[in-house]
Amino acid sequence: MVAALETVTLVLGEDSPLPESAAEVEGLVRLLRGHVAQLGARTAPGIPVLLRAQRLSSDSVPEGYVPSRVYLVRLAEATKELMAHVEPGGPEPISGKGRRRWRRPTVNVLRGAVFAFALACLVFAASVPRT
Repeated sequence: MVAALETVTLVLGEDSPLPESAAEVEGLVRLLRGHVAQLGARTAPGIPVLLRAQRLSSDSVPEGYVPSRVYLVRLAEATKELMAHVEPGGPEPISGKGRRRWRRPTVNVLRGAVFAFALACLVFAASVPRT
């Protein structure tokens, strides 16, 4: 997801210059198509955002300076919309039917668990009689 965000920012960022050569456009389009494929695997099939991004991904890059850059920007915008749909605030990714999906613990929960374990070890070590 981070790589997709970086690529989208590279295309849509305010300070990002337009690609100068056709090879640069092709490279960015190839990256965005890969991101669309990865993000598409994490969403339910048939969602309009996904269908739009897949349709744009399957189109060929138009000839000419302006049309190719317009296509690149449209593909980046579609990828950005798809990323917003896949983010934690959006719908959950596909999981097997009937299977429970476990949430990953946050960093603070893990820190608390490590602290509690260390404290329990310290209490246990202090309670062992010295010989």
